[in-house]
Amino acid sequence: MFAIIKTGGKQYKVAEGDILTVEKLTRDKGKETRDNVEFDKVLLVANGEVKVGKPIVPGAKVVAKVLEEGKGKKKMVFRYKSKTRQHKKKGHRQPFTKIQILKIES
Repeated sequence: MFAIIKTGGKQYKVAEGDILTVEKLTRDKGKETRDNVEFDKVLLVANGEVKVGKPIVPGAKVVAKVLEEGKGKKKMVFRYKSKTRQHKKKGHRQPFTKIQILKIES
């Protein structure tokens, strides 16, 4: 059984037990860092038969557990203009959330 979910502007193929890194999820500040998250934007569910949504499958959801939140590796951005001694060096670290898929409900 697998599903395709949409989160953070991207689509992910997930199955029960998978661990994946997604764009940072916004959650309530008062909640515990390691709790369950539900994804309602399920585009496809395959469990023997395939259910394709238009655009989402009604009544389907994916439950995941948050394992970790953090930032990725630093990527360097360097801008340079020739013959004028102009340059600018910046770094960027993309925030992420690591999740584990617990169950897929359709």
